[in-house]
Amino acid sequence: MPEEHVLRLAQAKAWAAVKTTGSDTIVLGADTVVVDDPDILGKPNSSEDAVNMLRRLRGRVHQVYTGIALLNIQQGKMVTDLCITDVPMRSYTDDEINAYVSSGDPLDKAGAYAIQHAGFHPVVNLQGCYASVMGLPLCHIVRTLQRMLVQADPGVAKACQEHLNYQCPVSESILNFERVG
Repeated sequence: MPEEHVLRLAQAKAWAAVKTTGSDTIVLGADTVVVDDPDILGKPNSSEDAVNMLRRLRGRVHQVYTGIALLNIQQGKMVTDLCITDVPMRSYTDDEINAYVSSGDPLDKAGAYAIQHAGFHPVVNLQGCYASVMGLPLCHIVRTLQRMLVQADPGVAKACQEHLNYQCPVSESILNFERVG
């Protein structure tokens, strides 16, 4: 299951970071995967693998799963959260795929793409958490901090949207502890 996979990775990253932090620290571990049901698409192993992934995703909707694990080292308490975002890909051409892959950008990206890539623009009409697809769902982190009873800056959602130039349709629901993405 992708949920279990991404949460396990996020938790492992949080525990691994304990070795380099102080005991009064809260550690964040996170991981993101692209899921094209039923398969988890990691980072491509080669340019050919990237081309195949992009062709597979073209013109279809897939999901991006981001697992978050916050660890309060002093209390030994870990709280997790999961963001799932439906991602509609546009029908880009083979020439666009080849040019993008030639740039080298997709080789270190889960699913072989970056939503924010200025030249490729692989996603169309996203209705979910843009920050999650880009790498880190900040509203989910705020919500998880609140579940840990840690005060979080209430302006994070607004700042995120301004920085990404994206009017997020789910941030309010997330921050109201509704199970959205």
